[in-house]
Amino acid sequence: MKAYDRLFIGGEWVAPAGTGTIDVINPTTEEVVGRVPDSTEADVDKAVALARDAFDNGPWPRMTPTERAEILTKVSQAIQADMQGFAELITMEMGSPVAWGTMAQVFAPTMILDYYAGLASTFQFDEVRQGLMGEVLVAKEPVGVVGAISPWNVPMFIAAAKLAPALVAGCTVVFKPAPETPLDAFRLAEVFEAVGLPKGVLSVLPAGREVGEHLVRHPGINKVSFTGSTVAGKKIGGICGEQLKRFSLELGGKSAAVLLDDVNLAEALPMLLPNAIMNNGEACIAQTRILAPRDRYQEVVDALVESVSAMKVGDPLDPAVEVGPLVAERQRDRVEGYIKLGQEEGAKVALGGGRPAGMDKGWFVEPTVFVNVDNSMRIAQEEIFGPVLAVIPYDGDAEAVSIANDSSYGLCGSVWTNDPERGLKVARGVRTGTYMLNSPIPIDFSTPFGGYKDSGMGREFGPDGLELFLEKKSINLPAGFSPSV
Repeated sequence: MKAYDRLFIGGEWVAPAGTGTIDVINPTTEEVVGRVPDSTEADVDKAVALARDAFDNGPWPRMTPTERAEILTKVSQAIQADMQGFAELITMEMGSPVAWGTMAQVFAPTMILDYYAGLASTFQFDEVRQGLMGEVLVAKEPVGVVGAISPWNVPMFIAAAKLAPALVAGCTVVFKPAPETPLDAFRLAEVFEAVGLPKGVLSVLPAGREVGEHLVRHPGINKVSFTGSTVAGKKIGGICGEQLKRFSLELGGKSAAVLLDDVNLAEALPMLLPNAIMNNGEACIAQTRILAPRDRYQEVVDALVESVSAMKVGDPLDPAVEVGPLVAERQRDRVEGYIKLGQEEGAKVALGGGRPAGMDKGWFVEPTVFVNVDNSMRIAQEEIFGPVLAVIPYDGDAEAVSIANDSSYGLCGSVWTNDPERGLKVARGVRTGTYMLNSPIPIDFSTPFGGYKDSGMGREFGPDGLELFLEKKSINLPAGFSPSV
């Protein structure tokens, strides 16, 4: 059991203002595996004050981007030196299969850190433009103090997605990890401390929603970066709108995988399924709506059932396991509630629907495939966040695009076909921020990622992700003066 009795505030481990604690429960064993202080509003106030002073008076925003990037490179190297340790820690916190988590939960964050470390030396923070009445220096400056809030499903991945661009930009950050997964966040804080991040630049405060709202509302915060549910995102967006505070939101999804009528299932399914039931189904980009051509519907269902039934369910620390437990008992109850609802709506369970036999401990749900699903059903419209797939029939490419777009979400999606030109037409027609055309790769860290509609606002990753943490200033220059940039 890993226990912390202090919080990481302004780069130092200090006693919390309150006495509350958060127990971290292993979703496989249902045993407490860690304990951390439960942050309070007073802790947030202290962290924001230190971040404000570090931004206004400290060295961090005044260092060159390449100097700041050196810190990110060192953090990446430290994580890579203990990838297995980080992966197992996250698996014990939230149940992610360690074989998948080693890459997605640990190595991917180092890729993000390395990408932004490299971008620091090429990104044009200053440029001189020829204006209508003379030359203008357009400077991109750090937005200020950032409140970053992340969920529990891919905790260090999302931490890296927020911290890397914010820190390269020159911002200071108060980071609130989810209460389910504070241990990897504290381990990451230890790494930042060890590599010499200046004081005041980073605080890590695990807490619940009330303290998170206090962080969002805090007048010392200049920008909020949030990843989580659409319900919470709408509330955060409303608060920031009232305060004219900068914000970006990466929210939920209900992505559709379109199998065109010429698809080679033997080739497509091995690439599709890891993105359909990734991370035990607890992924905003999961391809949980499977759109199948009506004249091949049963063939698709049979192939899906065969492939999903072959996935190994069990202890996520076993490298052979592909599906582990859900993060918490409440999440299992939620998923089981949707499975019951789907049957009440008239859909049929072709596979799964219950709890795995012989697994009396742990918050497991069988990988489940629903058939005879109409896109109007709640199991096709609402984000379940579990290993539950809905197979929906369609007639013709136009109807497939229409069904894919018949959603309040627009985060991700995919199309599978032997004709890439035809697939590209489908991809262009679907209103979603990220798309896969015969590709198993949902996110490229050098390109923008984010959602349409209820899936969020703003784009993370790539230069776009760095822009989220920068303000633009235009300085009109006198004739004959050319500044060095």
